[in-house]
Amino acid sequence: MKTIANLEQIQLESMNRLIQRKAFPPSGIKEKTLRTVLVCAGTGCTSSNAIKIIEAFHKEVDHQGIKHRVNVVRTGCFGLCALGPVVIIYPEGVFYNQVEVSDVADLVEEHLLKGNIVKRLVYKESILDDQVLPLMEVDFFKKQVRIALRNCGLIDPEDIDEYIAMDGYKALHKVLSTMKPSEVVEDVKKSGLRGRGGGGFPSGLKWETAAKQDNEQKYIICNADEGDPGAFMDRSILEGDPHSVLEAMAIAGYAIGADQGYIYVRAEYPIAVKRIFTAMKQAEDYGVLGSNILGTGFDFNIEVRLGAGAFVCGEETALMSSIEGRRGMPSPKPPFPAISGLWGKPTVINNVETLANIPPIILRGSDWYSSIGTEKSKGTKVFALGGKITNIGLVEVPMGISLREVIYEIGGGIPGGKKFKAAQTGGPSGGCLTSEHLDSRIDYDTLTSVGSMMGSGGMIVMDEDTCMVDIARFYLDFTRDESCGKCAPCRIGTKRMLEILDKITEGKGTLADLDKLEELSIQIKAASLCGLGQTAPNPVLSTLRYFRDEYIAHVVDKKCPSGVCRSLISYTIDPSLCKGCSLCARKCPVDAISGKVKEPYYIDASVCIKCGLCLDSCKFSAIYKS
Repeated sequence: MKTIANLEQIQLESMNRLIQRKAFPPSGIKEKTLRTVLVCAGTGCTSSNAIKIIEAFHKEVDHQGIKHRVNVVRTGCFGLCALGPVVIIYPEGVFYNQVEVSDVADLVEEHLLKGNIVKRLVYKESILDDQVLPLMEVDFFKKQVRIALRNCGLIDPEDIDEYIAMDGYKALHKVLSTMKPSEVVEDVKKSGLRGRGGGGFPSGLKWETAAKQDNEQKYIICNADEGDPGAFMDRSILEGDPHSVLEAMAIAGYAIGADQGYIYVRAEYPIAVKRIFTAMKQAEDYGVLGSNILGTGFDFNIEVRLGAGAFVCGEETALMSSIEGRRGMPSPKPPFPAISGLWGKPTVINNVETLANIPPIILRGSDWYSSIGTEKSKGTKVFALGGKITNIGLVEVPMGISLREVIYEIGGGIPGGKKFKAAQTGGPSGGCLTSEHLDSRIDYDTLTSVGSMMGSGGMIVMDEDTCMVDIARFYLDFTRDESCGKCAPCRIGTKRMLEILDKITEGKGTLADLDKLEELSIQIKAASLCGLGQTAPNPVLSTLRYFRDEYIAHVVDKKCPSGVCRSLISYTIDPSLCKGCSLCARKCPVDAISGKVKEPYYIDASVCIKCGLCLDSCKFSAIYKS
């Protein structure tokens, strides 16, 4: 049986191993005879041959006879997802990106053997005045505060010793040996931590409510059913640091008096699922999960439930229904899950990111955590940056940071010299922030006040070429499709709204349709049963609020200002620029372009299917879209 003393010994031994491998060298150590190669093995990099790159490093290191001096380690996501596969070599902390299997021999020969940095593979933003900056001095990382992501990209997620070396399970040790359950709850309350899954409800208050219930059976649920388009925060934490979630669930179980936990994760996350099971087995073997944890008499077990990918199962009552073996559909509240949840028992449901914050709060204290962020939004928030932005990936920033800092300093701005137009926060349930909001603080209250929401943390950036009417239609199409159909306002209302938006993007809308959209939005928000329906109109309402001129252009002028809505655009050849090369005519799939060689060509609008191939193929900029 493992005891607290055993855990302390394991931590000491594990830390010594990490120091020896120089992945995290103590301050002042410049030893370069030992090196560590960290290779991202998250979903993005794995899809780009990361596993073969790891195998190639092992093979090449062995071939060069330096296996005893080089550690090759798989990790989770580093954050810069679009640049994968990513390789970091310590102790220099050099960030190599878009590495291919064929590059491995060069990296081993030059960097590991000779100490020469292979600059052709270095992340370009880390090169300053011909010098290569260490990873954490790059603009993408400088303004980040990594708490939930503290271990992602740094440790092997399938090695419990590495987690323990980074103070893993030390928080569980602390609560079991020195704290009463009520003190744990109070710490979480004082920290100001709010749910990171979208609702923003105070986590400590939820724990306190469940703890007060007089019931022998209580449950802890980790909500890993991350379904927002473009969101991958929870997946990355589970792939890069699964033990942090297991430890937090055990702490929560101790705090409220629960001995059983469930992780509800979508089956589309195979790497995350595999690492969860691996972490659970290791935790049980080490005595930090299961019966009589660390010899303290506390029992806590975890089971995994795989979701089938229904977006509505991110709603807590629908999630519990699915765990119980029923169709995932929401139920009216109250009663709230903390009072009557899974199988009618008191249940605390927190999402992955929320739980990942718990161990640091216990170890470093509630005052430390509450000192980060704003008055009502404490700590940090993880965002999945996507869309028209240079640095696509995962970032963790302190609450209260401005949108401008996230987009232009961390995100690297809009590629191609394009102008920023909007940022969608909160996924399909959120709203759009415009250029006038660039200096607004990112926190729960500010986002709500401008018609958006924090949501789970998706942030899609749009440039000047984006049609906001089409964006609203895209998100509404998603929520309409994901509606469980239980309540009429969501089932029927979102369908009617989508029909109106389809009319508008096809050039058949009227000004009266805009009034109908607003009226329907208000009714659906007020009458829907769960958060899916209550927030589904948000993208429509925010785009109507901030981009009404685009809606007017669609319904009055029958034009799409951004040239996106196919029914409202046309292609024209400027005869003064056309050289009569006939390339556009040869590319046209429907023979809508006619003319004679060396004379201006002409597009028959009645035949044109508006595919854009002619525009893409013209070498003389003679074709324009209007």
